[in-house]
Amino acid sequence: MESIYNKISEIEKSNKSAALCTIINTTGSTPRKTGTKMIVYDDGSIFGTVGGGSLEKKVINNAIETIKNKKPQVFKYVLTQKQGMGCGGTNEIFIEPITGISKLIIFGAGHIGKTLAKFAKQVNFSVTLVDDRQDIFDNFDTKNFQIILKKHKLAFEELKFDNNTYIASIMREHSFDREIIAYCAQQPYAFLGMIGSKAKIATSKKIFLSEKILTEEQMSTINWPMGIDIKCNTPEEIAVSILAKLIDVRSKLN
Repeated sequence: MESIYNKISEIEKSNKSAALCTIINTTGSTPRKTGTKMIVYDDGSIFGTVGGGSLEKKVINNAIETIKNKKPQVFKYVLTQKQGMGCGGTNEIFIEPITGISKLIIFGAGHIGKTLAKFAKQVNFSVTLVDDRQDIFDNFDTKNFQIILKKHKLAFEELKFDNNTYIASIMREHSFDREIIAYCAQQPYAFLGMIGSKAKIATSKKIFLSEKILTEEQMSTINWPMGIDIKCNTPEEIAVSILAKLIDVRSKLN
């Protein structure tokens, strides 16, 4: 059987999300003993077992919640007949999230977008660039990036969003940015940001509210204008500002 540690390594190198469940203490009669480990993926599938039955079902449910809130926790399970677990003992299981490489989706592969992609790759983001301009990637080495050469609305169909997804909208037209934000704000994400002046952001907020596209609560989690508040002008400086914000968010979530 494949080692559970190999599976953990695979998750850490991928874009998958999962949780590691380890039995840390038992009393009385239990199906598995201290040290037993099981991986639960965000879709509820598992690798390994902590004993099967209703115990395992409860552990899977708790693991999925742990993946969502990214907070490790110890859970105690009493194996009573009433709960369908008639062993009579207790299990304490430590459940901790296993986070894969953070995914960064950059909408817009202009000067800032491509510069941000290069910088983000160096600090261990998995980067996807979305742009529909046929010649936009000429003279750009794409081998380290996923490239989607489509209009952003068509690209939505190919993208998977989760709680480890970082989204940066840096489009050439304000209306495109608004379409991206309107869609992505309805998806799970770790970070959602849009580039633009304060006037552009104010206009976008008014449109979203007046047309009932997004609520105040939804907009409160968007980083706009995107990046940390420093004086910057060149594409490189703006990319650094955005990347600094991404790193700050990632460090607080992991």
